[in-house]
Amino acid sequence: MVPNDIMHGQRLYTLFTSMFMHANWFHLLGNMLFLYVFGDNIEDVFGHIGYIIFYTTSGLFATFTHIMSILFAPVISNLIGIPMSSDLTTGVVGASGAISGVLGAYFLLYPKSKIIALVFYLIIPVPAVIFLGGWFLLQWIFAFFDASGGVAYFAHIGGFIAGMILALIFGLKRKKAREAKLHT
Repeated sequence: MVPNDIMHGQRLYTLFTSMFMHANWFHLLGNMLFLYVFGDNIEDVFGHIGYIIFYTTSGLFATFTHIMSILFAPVISNLIGIPMSSDLTTGVVGASGAISGVLGAYFLLYPKSKIIALVFYLIIPVPAVIFLGGWFLLQWIFAFFDASGGVAYFAHIGGFIAGMILALIFGLKRKKAREAKLHT
């Protein structure tokens, strides 16, 4: 997906296809690891079809956020004094924005779940709210201080926020109904 193309109404199909393309094997495997760890619980809440809609909506919102961050980069750069990319011609690929939506939903729906994490060479269980909250904070830090480019951090941020919003609107009721059904 090339932001400039989208803004000119060209190659709109890449809004969807880019979510299934990856830059390299490491990119693909990293995304699939996060999807494997967090995705099944979110799919259980939304159902199969609902999950596809949730995932796609999160990915589209992530892409929109990325494009907006580029459009407003000069303004943000002037306000905070940190250079940001305003290149609309660089393509973006990957499922990271959509998967970030999964993370955002998990953050709200399963905050106490333990995530097995590597922390300072120790493997320890960490509450999801801490693990994912830390991940989200890092995305904000890297969005402003990683000038090397190559990662669409604002897509991650947008996807995470979309996932939280969708979880608030649709997921909490479904999770409570599902849990009530299991306990009867």
